[in-house]
Amino acid sequence: MKASIVERMDAIAPGEWNALAGDGPFLRHEFLAALEHSGTVGPDTGWQPRHLVLRDDAGVLVGAMPLYRKTDSWGEFVFDFAWADAYRRAGLRYFPKLVAAVPYTPATGPRLLSRPGAPRAPVVAALADAALELAREERASSLHVLFPALAEAQELEPRGFLRRKDCQFHWQNRGYGCFDDFLAGFTAEKRKKAKRERRRVAEAGITFRFLQGGDIDAGLWQEIMPLYGSSFWRRGREPYLNEAFFREVGRTMPEQLLVVLAMHGATPVAVAILFRGAQVLYGRYWGSAGDYHSLHFETCYYQGIDYCIANGITTFEPGTQGEHKVARGFVPTEVWSAHWLSDPRFASAIDQYLEREREHVDQYMDGVRDHVPYRREEP
Repeated sequence: MKASIVERMDAIAPGEWNALAGDGPFLRHEFLAALEHSGTVGPDTGWQPRHLVLRDDAGVLVGAMPLYRKTDSWGEFVFDFAWADAYRRAGLRYFPKLVAAVPYTPATGPRLLSRPGAPRAPVVAALADAALELAREERASSLHVLFPALAEAQELEPRGFLRRKDCQFHWQNRGYGCFDDFLAGFTAEKRKKAKRERRRVAEAGITFRFLQGGDIDAGLWQEIMPLYGSSFWRRGREPYLNEAFFREVGRTMPEQLLVVLAMHGATPVAVAILFRGAQVLYGRYWGSAGDYHSLHFETCYYQGIDYCIANGITTFEPGTQGEHKVARGFVPTEVWSAHWLSDPRFASAIDQYLEREREHVDQYMDGVRDHVPYRREEP
């Protein structure tokens, strides 16, 4: 097998890459290429593609890794700002670093892609070794693999990667026939609160449209984008993604891009942008043009749960953070990352820190479970 670096997705045939990418939306060639075509990754964005590809002697693609050279830590959602500051105070350089991830996307999925049916261990070893070699060549301080599955993070540990644990809040479909079946598992008080939230949105005269990417024309995207951007502008930041990106993925992967549009009469007043995998719905972005009671919960969570129940989707991942999700039926769920640091002194210190952090995350998740809305006999 021979590893090489690819600096743009267009250098790889979409069918080749997608044969390795699995059934999730974010690792599809179309998604990663749209990030590059739209300029949301590339020069001056902090995300410079350094994708690893692995071919056998016949030239067949047998492994790949979505890899980026980073000059900051924005858009990663695995926070290492304190690590960068510690390097700075020690007189060392933390950037550049290498990150194996999907930009701006805190969703668990494979990061060391291997051809289905082929032996995985040698592919993982070759990809990890090639990534570490590239990190040394580029004098990167570190190599980070963000949001892999636990088994994949464990595969990297023999090569000196440190495993980090964090918590998100996910919803699981337990074979519900309708939304009321889902609420039937709540305590009476929590069930009453959820129904009241949904009722308040309806009483405000708000209705919803559920659109696939192919249903959205250029004019409608121009109405959606200010709603999407509003949540970023309120925090003093520019949106991660632009209209060109959404229009491209709406065209190239229309069935996997979903938009929940909240309407007040004929006027869109809020939006939630989601992506769909085979068995997972991913909530990604939200924004609104007004302050309507409970509209965030309805648009981002209840509408997605309704969709999962109607379409037999087993899991709903609504994004990072947000303890307010717990009262709406989302439960604490482990997520992982893996980190290699070139400086052995910092690697040792961070290893000790991560051990303590994992204990804290476990205690936090145990505490949150005491506040889930389900009756005690529910799973």
